[in-house]
Amino acid sequence: MTVLDVERSTEETTKPKRWLGLRHVQFFLLFLSTIVAYGIRTNMSVGIIAMMEADPPDPSIPTYPEWTEKETILSAFFWGYVIPQIGAGQLVKRFGPKWFLTVTMFINSLFTILIPVMASSAGEGGVIACRVIQGLNQGFLFPSIHMLLGKWTPLPERSQVASFVYTGGPLGTVISLPVTGVIANSSIGWPTAFYLYGGLGIGWSVLWALLGADSPTKHGRISEEERQYIEGGNTSGEEKKELPTPWLSIATSMPFIAIFVTHCGQNWGFWTLMTEIPSYMSDIMKYDIKDNSLLSALPYFVLWILSFIFSPLADFLIVRHYLSIGNTRKVFNSIGLIIPAIALVCLGFVDSSQKDLALGLLVVAVGFNAAIFSGFNVNHIDLSPNHAGTLMGITNSLSNVFSIIAPLVIKVIPYEVTDPILWRYVFCIAAGIYVVTDLFYVIYASGEVQPWNDETGKKEESSKEGEGKDH
Repeated sequence: MTVLDVERSTEETTKPKRWLGLRHVQFFLLFLSTIVAYGIRTNMSVGIIAMMEADPPDPSIPTYPEWTEKETILSAFFWGYVIPQIGAGQLVKRFGPKWFLTVTMFINSLFTILIPVMASSAGEGGVIACRVIQGLNQGFLFPSIHMLLGKWTPLPERSQVASFVYTGGPLGTVISLPVTGVIANSSIGWPTAFYLYGGLGIGWSVLWALLGADSPTKHGRISEEERQYIEGGNTSGEEKKELPTPWLSIATSMPFIAIFVTHCGQNWGFWTLMTEIPSYMSDIMKYDIKDNSLLSALPYFVLWILSFIFSPLADFLIVRHYLSIGNTRKVFNSIGLIIPAIALVCLGFVDSSQKDLALGLLVVAVGFNAAIFSGFNVNHIDLSPNHAGTLMGITNSLSNVFSIIAPLVIKVIPYEVTDPILWRYVFCIAAGIYVVTDLFYVIYASGEVQPWNDETGKKEESSKEGEGKDH
């Protein structure tokens, strides 16, 4: 099925008269899931500074200034995160994502609550273990969300919905960094930040268990009008027989490889900044923890705002046929990586006396990255709605190796964290990776539904029948 076929199918299906449908409830819950998940994932970036503070705001707050494994603690989340995702994509495809998302968010939240306990009883090793377990469970998040978006989202809403859901992550960061900073700087202390986010995650798990659904056909209260509208522009209809995963076709698909390469570059740059901006603001710009956390969150707030400009514009260009889906993805991907790359190179040459300029460049570097939500990040669904969860599992798993490596690279660059030369290397390396991976994407990416989306099963069956084998 070509993109044109999907577009015609969607155009022939009347949009429901009610502006608010049950699909919007699913989208909002998924949006909340990314807010909470990223809050849990990123509050350690500020929390670790408070945990290692020699002079806490209240003497009763436990701190560990003797700890030496800050970068290891920050990267440990990704040790677990990379492991389950390919398997997670297969599991959610086979059994449905609802309950996997429910249970893994619950466990993720439970081990967030346990971080202060493990810190006091098992030291750095205990915190690292909690972070690894958090990562293992969050490994189910994006494969599940991608599968749900493939089932619930009509084509005319795809860029907007995917951007809305996924920019819950940056918004979660915007909330998490200052909230953690304010709590850590108060008399109630940093442990409260982990208790808060653990409680929010458990609360979300209960809501999703009550209100979430694997697909429109599995939701008992959806109207026939809304169901037909969703499935009219969606090639992954629930009534289709389950298709085997076309592993070889995926592995040799250049449009898919383009997504994977770009995802690697995005993760290197994004997580370098996510984990290290608080340290940069503290060690180079000399902000205290409260101001640091607020200013570190500002670029992610701008990213969230810009996503609401880029994503409707992307859908407008596609629906009005000004650009093809593939060209739209390439344009927005380039906006999301090339502009930040230029800002990062400039940032590497800014010194501590130019605080406003440094902050402005950080805002540009992170904020314009919002365009990737209408670029490669939604492109899995364009290529194969039926296998979107598996595709996201593959790219998100393997690309997150770079999320592990990026913070650790800082440890091997032979300069102190208080030396601006270190940060020049960090920012220029990230910029170079952004540029190279985006160029690869522009050359090889596509917006067409791939032949292996729904034909693989038939091809395999006919091949086996031709060989005289039983099924």
